[in-house]
Amino acid sequence: MRDYLKLHFIVLLWGFTAVLGKLLTVPPVELVFWRTLLASTGLAVLLVARRAVWRIPAGQAVRLMSVGTLVAAHWITFFLAARLSSVSVCLAGLATLALWTSLLEPLLLWRRVRGYEVGLGLITMVGLYLVSQAELDQLLGLGVAVLSAGLSALFSVLNAKLIKSHPPLRLTFYEMLGACLSIALFFPVYSHYFTQGQGLQLAWHGYDWLWLGLLAGVCTVYAFSTSVELMKRLSPFAVNLTINLEPVYGIGLAVLVFGSKERMATGFYLGTLLIVFSVLIHPLVARLMKDKQPEPTPPITV
Repeated sequence: MRDYLKLHFIVLLWGFTAVLGKLLTVPPVELVFWRTLLASTGLAVLLVARRAVWRIPAGQAVRLMSVGTLVAAHWITFFLAARLSSVSVCLAGLATLALWTSLLEPLLLWRRVRGYEVGLGLITMVGLYLVSQAELDQLLGLGVAVLSAGLSALFSVLNAKLIKSHPPLRLTFYEMLGACLSIALFFPVYSHYFTQGQGLQLAWHGYDWLWLGLLAGVCTVYAFSTSVELMKRLSPFAVNLTINLEPVYGIGLAVLVFGSKERMATGFYLGTLLIVFSVLIHPLVARLMKDKQPEPTPPITV
């Protein structure tokens, strides 16, 4: 029971990241730079403290860091979506992750298309339509959130291969490092073309130091390392099912923190309910169809 409660707390922390992204004043690109810099530093400390082997051949390191660029793109679009719309709309779009995964896995892993996943994907599309109709003024943020979910799904599919040959902690360290370096290399282009002449805004203001500390230290390093430990004792089915509750927790937290700003029309909640239903029912249908559940890879979640 303690492990299950701890797992739900971890998923609650991941759902809280969208709220933190809304509270922070740092723009999305600079925000993800700080998050990945602090997270990679924290993971390096963990690797040293645990006396884990972290050195790998240069070719493998470059490959892992290249995949980290997808993490950077996913997080940037995720926080951008939260700024363009609301936390609730952002998380509703992110809930299409399962739909994206069902589309990308057959293409990239050469497995057969599963009929029930197509059916659940159609339910997700109906839910997304209801959400978009209910919040017409937030369509841009919803679209960016759906794109963010697609980037996350692509990363997860690629990570499913990499996790077989690298310990999770070391794998995530190199991916965080790659995400940080890719943003640093992107800074000159970003500063010149995307900041309306304001340049980089790396400075922290107000409580940014606190929100960034929670985001990198608690929601990333602590949550990840704890999830890896829990995966040694809990079944893949239980872990996957609980992680799917992230949008539910996140929307609930957003309403608590931001109040009326996060209260949406009825159609939004009906659409979100359909999306979450399709996500939660997936592992149950997969088990019923006697499909082998994949081992849960530690997700680079929001």
